[in-house]
Amino acid sequence: MAGLHGEAVAVWCLLGKKAGDNTQVRALADALGYGYEEKHILARPWELLVHLGSGPTLAGIDQAASSELLPPWPDLVISAGRRNEPVARWIRQQSGGKTRLVHMGRPWASLDAWDLLVTTPQYFLPQRDNILHNSLPLHSLAREELVAAGDSLKPRLDTLPRPWIAVLVGGDSGRFVLTCEKGERLGVLANQLAGACGGSLLVTDSPRTPVEAANALQARLTVPHYCYRWGSGESNPYRGLLALADAFIVTGESMSMLGEAAAMGRPLYIFDVGDGATPWWRLAHSYRYKPLSHRLAMAVGPRRMRREIGKIQDELVASGRARWLDTGTIAGAASGLAAQGPGTEPPGSLAREELQRTAAAVRRLVTVR
Repeated sequence: MAGLHGEAVAVWCLLGKKAGDNTQVRALADALGYGYEEKHILARPWELLVHLGSGPTLAGIDQAASSELLPPWPDLVISAGRRNEPVARWIRQQSGGKTRLVHMGRPWASLDAWDLLVTTPQYFLPQRDNILHNSLPLHSLAREELVAAGDSLKPRLDTLPRPWIAVLVGGDSGRFVLTCEKGERLGVLANQLAGACGGSLLVTDSPRTPVEAANALQARLTVPHYCYRWGSGESNPYRGLLALADAFIVTGESMSMLGEAAAMGRPLYIFDVGDGATPWWRLAHSYRYKPLSHRLAMAVGPRRMRREIGKIQDELVASGRARWLDTGTIAGAASGLAAQGPGTEPPGSLAREELQRTAAAVRRLVTVR
């Protein structure tokens, strides 16, 4: 697809190790319709030191293991995540300032360093001309792709009674730590819900899921279930589960899984991975690197560097698009699931609208010079 004056628009997508970031980048690139080239970036273990200066550089990446970054330079770079920021800015520097930069989430670099920032409620970014606020992370879930994935997975599930409740399990993120105790509680609640409505559980963990927590969850399942474990060698059933599930339980720290499940237009229950009213300093797992560094950043970092995923959870619940999964919701949720038929609704319109709105904003960047 060409730009406003008929010229081809060259797009580079910077991809890293986080699946959620990559999903957003690819979704936007697909929606633009220009075609794109994927550039896989492998950060070095000490890359955080590079970001203290927040300058354009490749010093924080393993260039030999990453995709080549050579001219001709692109018209547009789409990135997400801290590790790819200096790389995107380096590419623009090499282009003589001609490359437009679009970044997902919140940046470490100055807000003025980006042509467009695409953000969501868990970040504390201001209202500005170069910042676009969406309700959930972008994703591209083409109905035909989901149908194909569902058709491929369905023979493995046909012996399981419906309703099918997909349990999408994330892991540690920011202040949220998925301990063995929380994994066990998730297993208990999911098992109760499926048992109360006579259905089955379709469980998948992820690369972020601690093995011990996943083991504790699986050990509590007594209802009919299908369980996929990351690294098992089995093909990942995630998209098939999105297509086939009649309802979803999602661990609340995962923005991407919450957004994708919400887009299916089926009942969505959020499992709280937080620690309730217990002061964080009384919990041993709060002293792990991720939650401790997150709390430090929230306490002393600038407002735009803060993150509170709870804002997305609260917005989903307040809008009626999700409910919390707890013992008080089991009976009512089970009654509703038992009465409904198999899920057949297409992905929700809000997700499509936000993706289209974002793509339109990006097209303006590369067609108005």
